[in-house]
Amino acid sequence: MLRPDLPVAFALRTGGGRASWCRASAVTAFARLEPGNIDRGLDAFGGRIRLLLSGGAALPEDLAYIYIGAGIPIMQGYGLTETSPVITAGVLADNRPGTVGKAIPNVEIRIAEDGEIETRGPNVMKGYYNKPEETRQVFTEDGWFKTGDIGTIDADGFLRITDRKKELFKTSGGKYISPQPIEQAIKGSRFVSQVVLIGAGRKFPAALIVPVWEQLESYCKLKGIEVKSRKDLCHHPRILDLLNRQIDALTPNLARYEKIKAIALLENEFSIESGELTPTLKIKRRVIDEKYRDIIDRLYEEAETSRHAE
Repeated sequence: MLRPDLPVAFALRTGGGRASWCRASAVTAFARLEPGNIDRGLDAFGGRIRLLLSGGAALPEDLAYIYIGAGIPIMQGYGLTETSPVITAGVLADNRPGTVGKAIPNVEIRIAEDGEIETRGPNVMKGYYNKPEETRQVFTEDGWFKTGDIGTIDADGFLRITDRKKELFKTSGGKYISPQPIEQAIKGSRFVSQVVLIGAGRKFPAALIVPVWEQLESYCKLKGIEVKSRKDLCHHPRILDLLNRQIDALTPNLARYEKIKAIALLENEFSIESGELTPTLKIKRRVIDEKYRDIIDRLYEEAETSRHAE
């Protein structure tokens, strides 16, 4: 089974006294295989893979450990076109899943007061061609490049990316929420295919969820839940209770203001064709906010009514 939500990877092949990098369809397929099919993916490369390099999207930490257990460590890297393009990279001798490694030689990284990752070094561009104002906006007064990403650096110098700065949203109570780490945690449920956090300007965060229908339908048969359609299933109280319990179990360490207090299930997957995903499968939050405005408004109205009833 392919996992379209995972990042593309590069593979290092060795043999015949030389090493080569490949980015073929087989590499992508291997990076997206479910854990139980890893051996099949290894065979596709002739058994000579030493490691994989991953970039372009966050790699779930538990998945990284599964690949390590299969004998294929995945090194994560990070950078932008403006940084030629590498800023940090993991190395085989010091790989830390969940991070994108340490700064490469001659490159520095730091975290600004608002959590944004900043960098400087010979790899950073001098500026955007004939765009002095845009150039000025992406550099600090002391010459550091603003990446637009939010992250942390641990005591050993490993960088962890938590979100894009523009992805952060603020609740009506003035609290900033970083949606991607919470969404990634919720995807740990076998019942969740896609999830988008909402809540900008609202009292609390909520979630739009596209279920893994096969899993939900199997659950319904097991529990004797009778529904006539997927639309009915989206509104069934026992199914909503199941997903709420799954979310609570997967996000125990969230701050109170980050807790998901309402969910809505959607029948159709987000896709590139429907305009909800970018070509690199990133969520278009503004598009989703507009497209599902009625569902979102009703979700908060029902949650507010329920709260008052209690």
